[in-house]
Amino acid sequence: MDRSELWPPIRRGRQNLFGTGADYGKTLYAGAPVWRAGANQTTRLTTEVPLVFDGKTLAPGQYSVFVDLKDKAWTLIFSSWPAQANYDPKNTKALWGAYGYTPDRDVLRTAMKLGTLPFSMDQFTIAFVDMTPGGGTLTMMWDTTLATVPFTFGR
Repeated sequence: MDRSELWPPIRRGRQNLFGTGADYGKTLYAGAPVWRAGANQTTRLTTEVPLVFDGKTLAPGQYSVFVDLKDKAWTLIFSSWPAQANYDPKNTKALWGAYGYTPDRDVLRTAMKLGTLPFSMDQFTIAFVDMTPGGGTLTMMWDTTLATVPFTFGR
């Protein structure tokens, strides 16, 4: 496998990354039912403390991260699907990207707020911003699209 396949998605001059109307998100899905929120390998989040999104608690652990992309409505998904370290089409017990994803292993789903950046991000970026001792905001930025969801630390 070429190491460049493990890099995060880069705009590389492409226009209208997310699409419009009924085709919104379909190019990024690349045939999968949801977006893997990255490139190729399944995006993973590990937390050592409970995180609370919209009143729903994500227990400490490791999760696969997906996004259901709809025009003006993104849903962040944390799933218990394991991730493949290397692509193996015969492995149906773990995912590569979002191929084979089913919602039966979803642990938490939460709506994200969409906005427009005052600049363009060439490389897709996930960041934790506005952090305080009580929580912060998980952000996803790509091109001029900003998606955010606040969270607090649980007990």
